[in-house]
Amino acid sequence: MHKALLLAALIVSTCSCSKAQTEPVKLEPPKAVNSVSSPQRSNGASYELSGTEVWDVADPKSDRKYQVFVSLPKSYSENPNRRYSVLYVTDADYGFPIVRQISRRLNGDSKKLEDFILIGLSYAVGEDSMNSRRRDYTPSPAGAHNAPSGAVHGGSGSYISYLRDAVFPFVAHKYRTNESRRMFLGHSYGGLLGLDVLFSAPEMFSGYIIGSPSIWYDKNMIEGVERRFTKNRQDLEASVYIYVGEYEDMRPGDPRYAKRYNMVSDARRMERALRSRAYPSLRLRLDILNDEDHLSVAPRGFTKGLQFLLAADPQ
Repeated sequence: MHKALLLAALIVSTCSCSKAQTEPVKLEPPKAVNSVSSPQRSNGASYELSGTEVWDVADPKSDRKYQVFVSLPKSYSENPNRRYSVLYVTDADYGFPIVRQISRRLNGDSKKLEDFILIGLSYAVGEDSMNSRRRDYTPSPAGAHNAPSGAVHGGSGSYISYLRDAVFPFVAHKYRTNESRRMFLGHSYGGLLGLDVLFSAPEMFSGYIIGSPSIWYDKNMIEGVERRFTKNRQDLEASVYIYVGEYEDMRPGDPRYAKRYNMVSDARRMERALRSRAYPSLRLRLDILNDEDHLSVAPRGFTKGLQFLLAADPQ
């Protein structure tokens, strides 16, 4: 019961890690910013996610400040010579605490997942979350039809460069990472970003959890990106897990189903396209998760994606 209450609290609360005192990125060994080991505060103070760290990692090109949230596995301090796989999670305010707790529960009775370092990727500090993700996770300036006037889209190329040139070196310098085992998790626009990386710089990650990807964006632009990508490719060395909820297609008259987009059909078409390329090294799976819609499917998709990418070696 205690664990269930903790998970519920994580989901409904905002990670107060962003209130941590932080310092800019440095190439020399940085000082610890916030590693909470003391008991939780009380008297109405904000809830803190114990055992996590927060660091400022600015984008030197845009001058925007972002943060990375870090959760180390319990074995990290006990194995000083071991290097760990790293999972980068977009929309960190939501995804970071949920993925962290799911991974711990999966290993509650026996070792289901390998130990890994979890990195949460924040929105730009001081910006509205939707404004930040619209700009950073989308590949063209076209925008969505229901976006507010003045909304900025199409900055994923710059954001991908920021991850590669600023975040990856920072994390690799500070923690014992296995850089051949970097992985990505994103949902919705975050899933679209994952496909964008896969078809523009696939070497950045060895594994991808692509959740309910917004393939519909800009008249299914990402499908054209995939077709151009494959023209000069004989292989794609990646493990790719795609999930989408059963109700993410339109079915007029049934309120359970989507109102605007056919995301199940889009995901099936993307899977068929990737399989048709016959890449020898591509490991691919698509799950249509029953009785789930766009807003409910993520925790279940996270669970299955973790099991697909990070399954522990059988003992």
